[in-house]
Amino acid sequence: MTINAFAAVPPPAPYGPVPSPRQLQWERGQMEAFVHFGMNTFTNKEWGYGDESPSLFNPTDFDANQIVGVIKKAGFQGLVLTCKHHDGFCLWPSKYTEHSVKNSPWMDGKGDVVRLISDACHKQGLKFGVYLSPWDRNRADYGTPSYITYYRNQLRELLTNYGPIFEVWFDGANGGDGYYGGARTTRTINGNYYDWANTYKLVRELQPNAVMFGGPDVRWVGNEAGYAPDPCWETSEGPEVGTNKSNAWIPAECDVSIRPGWFYHPQEDNQVKTVSQLLDIYFNSVGKGCNLILNIPPDKEGQIYPTDAKNVDEFGSIIRKTFAKDIAKGATVTASETRGNDPRYSPSNVVKGGRNSYWCTDDGVTTATLTLKLKKPTTFNVVRIMEYIPLGQRVEAFSLDYEQDGKWTEFASGTSVGYQRLLRVPEITADAVRLRITKSAASPVISDIGLFQLPGE
Repeated sequence: MTINAFAAVPPPAPYGPVPSPRQLQWERGQMEAFVHFGMNTFTNKEWGYGDESPSLFNPTDFDANQIVGVIKKAGFQGLVLTCKHHDGFCLWPSKYTEHSVKNSPWMDGKGDVVRLISDACHKQGLKFGVYLSPWDRNRADYGTPSYITYYRNQLRELLTNYGPIFEVWFDGANGGDGYYGGARTTRTINGNYYDWANTYKLVRELQPNAVMFGGPDVRWVGNEAGYAPDPCWETSEGPEVGTNKSNAWIPAECDVSIRPGWFYHPQEDNQVKTVSQLLDIYFNSVGKGCNLILNIPPDKEGQIYPTDAKNVDEFGSIIRKTFAKDIAKGATVTASETRGNDPRYSPSNVVKGGRNSYWCTDDGVTTATLTLKLKKPTTFNVVRIMEYIPLGQRVEAFSLDYEQDGKWTEFASGTSVGYQRLLRVPEITADAVRLRITKSAASPVISDIGLFQLPGE
């Protein structure tokens, strides 16, 4: 009888909270697009008051395939549509209100923006998500219990009639002045008004694979610039919020608009973020273990404006070219130690590009070194490090060195890693690269180390 010599070397126990399957799938998407489109597009406002006539909504050449096509080509994995903003105007013919596209001149009142966008997403292989503003400056009953019933009825429409939903976006702009059915007053709500727990249950019931932003799955990064802090832990809730000692896995999403505003405004046509700015945002959001949600608003015609489309296309092309070739592939990898000397946890796993293999150390070993000996002197300017997050987030500090002509030089350092850490560095030519994990909350578990060349750097 042959005895497996490694049967007694189990994988590390999970450390702290870990992602749910829906969260892990969402994190792997890395980039989503926001599409702010609605009444504000036609009134040239950011926040409508709620008294706008549905007759104002009338895109002259709405093209869902163009909108989705621009976003898909740029490399985004999903699209979140503002189905209803704070003004209360609905982009679908909701049976619970007259304040919707069904009373607009667009398509003689027969149109459904949500239907057209969701169908285009599913056709082109893009995930579809919905934003439904909790605040409604049009509704007379906003601030009363009946509005919560109305809100959930509309949420049910969106979550049952438009196919699979990957993300439901709830934001925090709630209460204040508004039209409120003609009252023209200010409504103040308390923290318990929305009874979020039961709304979350509704989402889980109708779309169990959807993550909720501003809810139990995904948190706001804290700004609308697209930049995450360093460190940016994926755990955040409980006694030590914003640390890796929290009691819930709630990764951050970085929301930012390609324009100064969230809705299209013609006066901002010359203020569209440049490709260079978009790259900076990418490395400060996706590069710090967050997902990026970039708003790309259609214009009054109902299409992505040419400048926005061009810039996001060039941005996406650079990202694709950068990560098309991993220079670390084929490197010989050694480690200061390997868990139980078990080949299942081999250092070579970190250059295989697999999501389900990893290198790790024995329990209690919280500092370690991985060295990648390259086949030949290699030039790079981007480094990728990934933890195997199904076992939790562990690394708290690390440094990177490169070897050239027998001499080691430190060139970067950082704190949190999580799903992914991307470090954009000055161009380096090296014979070998070394990752030094100098602090870890538990034995480090690393699934990937990659080296890449960002074009034009």
